[in-house]
Amino acid sequence: MRIGTLKQSNLISLPWKGLVALSMAVLLTACSGSVKRLDTNEDVMLSDRWNDTDSRLVAEEMMSDMLTFPWFRDYNFSNKGNPTVIVQTIRNKTSEHIPVDTFINDIKRSLLRSGKVDFVVSGAERDEIRSEREEQELNAAPDTVAKFGLEQGAGFALSGSINSIVDSNGDQRVSFYQVDLKLIDMTTNREVWNGQKKIKKLADKGFF
Repeated sequence: MRIGTLKQSNLISLPWKGLVALSMAVLLTACSGSVKRLDTNEDVMLSDRWNDTDSRLVAEEMMSDMLTFPWFRDYNFSNKGNPTVIVQTIRNKTSEHIPVDTFINDIKRSLLRSGKVDFVVSGAERDEIRSEREEQELNAAPDTVAKFGLEQGAGFALSGSINSIVDSNGDQRVSFYQVDLKLIDMTTNREVWNGQKKIKKLADKGFF
């Protein structure tokens, strides 16, 4: 009786084991994802937050506007070569993480691509280059050493901020961004350009 009962129990349990295995396979298949490469210029919005497309388009539009103001025309009339700009602080005043360095690089690329503005480095990057110049003084061949005292001074300083306001009624959310930038003539302290760009995005409940 015990052997017969044991065989019967094993036969009954086999279909359940198969069902469990099948369920696990389905679950793993459902949970598995996929990855594909995208064009870096393609606008992909997975949320209503600030993204790489916002950074690039805002930089391009604002820098294009900056070059239309009288300061640039007046500089060209009075000087040879391009105006030199140093980027000071651009502050992220929003409640979310925004990679400001990426935005600054988008600004630089936009202006350098135009061929109308030169940049000089600032902050830690400038200190690193000066340290490298000191190393060259000690270790490099004399005819290859970068000289001290020949740095190009900046005539203009660019700074600004990124702000945001988020409003939600539970079913929809509006994310508003405002980027404010200004350009200062470092000789006279005059504000020669003030730019502003606004972005507004509407997201439905299923999107956040």
